[in-house]
Amino acid sequence: MAYLIGFALSLGVAVLGRRAGFDRDRAFYATVVIVVASYYVLFAVLGGSTRALLVESAVMALFTAAAVVGFRSRPWLIAGALAAHGVFDAVHGQLIDNPGVPAWWPAFCGAYDIGAAVWLAWLLRRHGR
Repeated sequence: MAYLIGFALSLGVAVLGRRAGFDRDRAFYATVVIVVASYYVLFAVLGGSTRALLVESAVMALFTAAAVVGFRSRPWLIAGALAAHGVFDAVHGQLIDNPGVPAWWPAFCGAYDIGAAVWLAWLLRRHGR
């Protein structure tokens, strides 16, 4: 169920972004990358783990850097970062011990990330970027 809801929500946000005109600004999907990466930092705080907080913050910094570079020069990097975060969700539990992460989160977030990455890739290809 988490996969279905995550994917459906990614499409809902994409359609809202398109209809409202949010995605006309190149910052829209770059901001999405930063926001999805920030949730694991939030979960580290909720779980009370300083070690997880430091590790998750470092990972967030990498995704933030990809979002900034993608925003400034290579929009395909943003789609790649979203897809990479989806893969990261799939292996997160094996890489980082973060006690604040809900059991359903990796499936939900991974499906959201992949859905958003596919949508953005479609937009970029459609607009010849």
